[in-house]
Amino acid sequence: MGDGRMGYDWETLEKRLKKELTDERYRHTLGVMYTACSLAMRHDVNPDQARAAGLLHDCAKCLTNKKKLSMCQKKKVKLTEFEKSHPFLIHAKLGAVIARDYYGVEDTAVLDAIRWHTTGKPAMTDLEKIIYIADYIEPNRFKAPRLEKIRRAAFQDLDVCMYMITCDSVNYLKADPGSMDRMTLDAYHYYKELTEKRNTNDGVK
Repeated sequence: MGDGRMGYDWETLEKRLKKELTDERYRHTLGVMYTACSLAMRHDVNPDQARAAGLLHDCAKCLTNKKKLSMCQKKKVKLTEFEKSHPFLIHAKLGAVIARDYYGVEDTAVLDAIRWHTTGKPAMTDLEKIIYIADYIEPNRFKAPRLEKIRRAAFQDLDVCMYMITCDSVNYLKADPGSMDRMTLDAYHYYKELTEKRNTNDGVK
């Protein structure tokens, strides 16, 4: 379906996807897609790539855990022991495969953005950050702390916004450390160090 600059049949993609998601999940998906497009235009990222990744980021979300595990085995998707014991995390990794094999997405940048939208990781591309952030701040979200500040930061500085979100995520998950994926913690430390280093270089104490 193209490389993010041409060839996406949006109407067909949306119709196919809507059949696979609950109404609530589909509303969330549209919210992520529109938010991702807005962030992409603000931060000079290809809006079609953001639109595709935002639309398909949760394409595997509504599968049962049993189905996710069986599809990963069928598609030879490598899972960590942590992912096997926390299958709710699998939808991002599996979603990238489904976006490629069932929705025809060939753009590796879009697939990677889908892949990392749940845990994050160090040194993400701007597109990956945008999908991660859009998933957190889209208009249907309302429970996260300091959401208004994070939404403002998203349109100002993606790295600062990543630090804010990963910091809040880690603090939330500390209540149940066994539910925290190592990659989330790595992402937090990476963006914390990056932000602090930039503040030091800018003369901010």
